[in-house]
Amino acid sequence: MPNARCFSRWSGALLTGAMLVHQCASAQVLERELGDFSLKLGTTPSRTMAQGLVTPSSGDSKFHGGLDLTHESGFYIGQWSPSAGLAPDTNLEVDSYLGFKKPFDKTLGYELGVIRYSYPNTSQIDSHELYAGFRIFDSRIGTAVSTDAGRQDSSLFLDLGGLAPLGLDLRMQYGNHQLDSPSVIDGGGVVSAYNDWSFNISRPWLGMDMNLMYSGSSLSGADCSAYSGHNTQCESAVTLKIVRSFF
Repeated sequence: MPNARCFSRWSGALLTGAMLVHQCASAQVLERELGDFSLKLGTTPSRTMAQGLVTPSSGDSKFHGGLDLTHESGFYIGQWSPSAGLAPDTNLEVDSYLGFKKPFDKTLGYELGVIRYSYPNTSQIDSHELYAGFRIFDSRIGTAVSTDAGRQDSSLFLDLGGLAPLGLDLRMQYGNHQLDSPSVIDGGGVVSAYNDWSFNISRPWLGMDMNLMYSGSSLSGADCSAYSGHNTQCESAVTLKIVRSFF
């Protein structure tokens, strides 16, 4: 797999291209057929399973993007950059993935792959995550496992797709996090493991994406100083997000 510096230059070119077409395209994903390959360029993660695992946009969320190249055999490679590091107090992040997706028929299919999370401009160590999942009609269920320095993480997520006739998309994610060395909390307590979860309901409305999310974890109070899971906040939180994309 290409190194982090190569991915950094690739991501910069991607984001520049996305900003150039920002004013003339209204779709979130631009798709082109290149022989036996299908190329997608967009401002939302286009890969089905990886979309539930790559880091959500945060910080300089106005500058994010990625591409996905898929061969007709089912093999694919792609990259998603949730942060270009252009805004203050943000850093460049590059999520690169490689996998294989195969449908059994129009109703069933499976997918598996690996994601590499890179932070080229910081001293943070790159991490890797294995993922796999099944698709049933428009719904999918998947799991992911990663082992980083000092910890092990596992995730289970469910995407029910569009729920007719309301036009809602429902996603749920549950994570378990194990620390090799327990984290000592002020007051004498220790944290060696914890769980987190999130429920997201989204619906398109007047050209905008309406997202309502509830998130929480098994930690609270002073124990939250040890939290570094999937959610942006340790304790229970309800977030309403409205997004309008021009590309």
